[in-house]
Parts: sequence; C-alpha cells; structure tokens
Amino acid sequence: MTRVAVLGSTGSIGRSALEVIAAAPQRLQAVALSAHNNVDRLCEQARQYRPRWLAISDPEAAGAARGLGLPGCRLMTGPEALEQIAREPSVDVVLTAIVGSAGLRSTLAALEAGKRVALANKETLVVAGPLVMHLASRYGAQLLPVDSEHSALFQALQCGRREEVRRVVLTASGGPFRNWSADELETVTVAQALKHPTWQMGAKITIDSATMMNKALEIIEARWLFGLDADEIAVVVHPQSIVHSFVEYVDGSVIAQLSPPDMKLPIQYALDFPARWPGPAARFDWSQACQLEFEPPDFERFPALALGLEVARSGGTAGAVLNAANEAAVAGFLAGELPFTQIVPTCRRVLEQHDFEAQPGLDRLLALDGWARQEVSRCLCP
Repeated sequence: MTRVAVLGSTGSIGRSALEVIAAAPQRLQAVALSAHNNVDRLCEQARQYRPRWLAISDPEAAGAARGLGLPGCRLMTGPEALEQIAREPSVDVVLTAIVGSAGLRSTLAALEAGKRVALANKETLVVAGPLVMHLASRYGAQLLPVDSEHSALFQALQCGRREEVRRVVLTASGGPFRNWSADELETVTVAQALKHPTWQMGAKITIDSATMMNKALEIIEARWLFGLDADEIAVVVHPQSIVHSFVEYVDGSVIAQLSPPDMKLPIQYALDFPARWPGPAARFDWSQACQLEFEPPDFERFPALALGLEVARSGGTAGAVLNAANEAAVAGFLAGELPFTQIVPTCRRVLEQHDFEAQPGLDRLLALDGWARQEVSRCLCP
C-alpha cells in the first residue's frame, strides 16, 4: 500500500489525484489532505477518504473545521503543518498540488525526508531549481513530474541515454487566443481568458495558458528537472492537446507520449512508477477519425516564451522574480487592474530591475519573491 499525502487536495489536480486513489484502494491510500481555506470541500474529502491528517494552511479558516469532529483525523493548521506532513515517516509519496510559490517549503521538506515527490507545482523548480535538485540528490529522494508535458518528457526520455538527446519539445495548446491578432489581444477580457479550449484548470494557470506564460515556466522547469541547456528545449503549438510533449534523439527518432487531455494519467504514473495499471483516465476511441496539428509559436504575439528561455539560460534569482511577478500580474488582471497585454511586459520590467545573483540561498529567493510582488503592485492601474 502506497500512502499518499495530497497537498492542495481541493484544487483541480488534488481532486483528480483523489479520483486516482479511489480507483485503486488495493494499492493507494490518501493518508493526508490539505487546503488553504476551502474548508467545506476539505471536510467532505476527509469524510470520504478518512485520512490520518488534515491540514489547513490559513489559520483563520481552520476555525470553521475545529468543531466538525472527524473521527481518527488530526487537524493541523498554519503553513508549517504542510512541512510537518511532508516529513511524516508514515507518508510514502507527497503529491504537491499547491498553486504558486506557496508549495515550495513543503516540497523541500519532503525531499529532505527522502520521499518520493509527485510534483504538480511547477513554480517550485522555477523558483529554486538548483536547490531542489541538489536536495533530491543529497537525500536520495525521487522527484517525478505530474505536469502532463513533463510527465511525457520523463516517459520519452527513458527510451535513450542523456547523451543521445538532441532536444526536448514541449507542446502548447496555444490557449484561447492562438489565432488572435495583436490588436485583438488588446481587447481581451477576463471572461474570455478563462475559457480554455481543451483543459479544465484553475484561474491562475488558465490565464498563464492564455499568455503562454505557463509554457515559459515549463521551459524553466524542464531545464532543471532534466538537466538540460535552454538551447535543448523547444516549444510547438499543438491545439488538440493529444501529444503532451516529445523527445528528439540525435539519430532523428522522435518519441512522443499521447493521451486524451486528462490529468489523471500523469498523476497515476507518478504515484505508481515504474508500474503501469488500469486506471480512471480517459482513453482514445480509435474507431473515430482524428487529426493532429503542429505549428511554430508566434514569439511576437506571445513574448512570454522568449522570457522563459532567457530565464532558463540565466538561472540564479531570475526564476523566483519572474514567477512572483507573474503571480502578482495575473492577480492584477483578474481584478481588472492590469490589461491582458501588460501581464508579460510587467514581468519583464520587474525582472530587469532586480539585482541578479547567480547562486542565491532560499532566504534570498523568498525575499525577492516578496520584492517582485511589491514592484508589480506599483504598476497596477489605480
């Protein structure tokens, strides 16, 4: 029995993870669940899955759960509760599905405890890639990607040796504005940006997909996760979201991973690796005709891609600043305080203003995270 802690269980990834766990009661068990402030949904999950630990990182929200009387379940509160669960000896796998840089400390705690980490929080590697990979190596921890693109690369990279890889190619749906002109992008509304053509995701990552900042962050994540140079990472637009990414080898062979757009498949692969089992993920109907399209991305209309490659080359403090600036800028857009077309330029301005360090420690990265958010707040419309 693999005992799983699902950090961020009330979000879209967390809910999909619980579906995977529920479909495999003979081998997977949810022993810990966490949320920031979605107490109602977390308590519903606790009644269904009967975890040993329940964590609510927002202490104020935790008050609503104290009197519910969940038998056999210990309620823990505050951000430190996530780190405590991540270190718990009776947890085998920590699935980190907390959005943004808030998931960093619990991921580091799990790695220091030598756990397997199923990483659905790309910001962890964007902010602190070298530190994360160093800890995984030092403590013998496993870091397995849950992002569909990085899971696809992880699977395809097993078909050859590192020195045989020419490049990896991340696929991008192109979001809802793939065919919009620069003038049309100036008119984008929040409602339009939240309508993703193929994936059902939370608001922040859906906006990232619309700006293609999600692909910029995935470039940076792939750089650290797989030990690649920025020049070994490319992006191609694939509207159907069927080919989740692929690896091109030096002999010209291209190995891809295909599946319907359903996060349950990469989640199950990370939890069960190296085994494969039947599961609840959607499957192809090969009796129906289908077409797969690929096209190069437009770097002028979607400048986030160039920014991601620059940050992947720079390393150091650049990833932490870009990630924090983007989180703040997206929040500003969702609040009606920043135009859609100013999200990426705002991130670039903040990135260019910061004092770059090549080998920062965790404290410096967290300090810059706060600084970048403050800088974005100064740029927002009154």
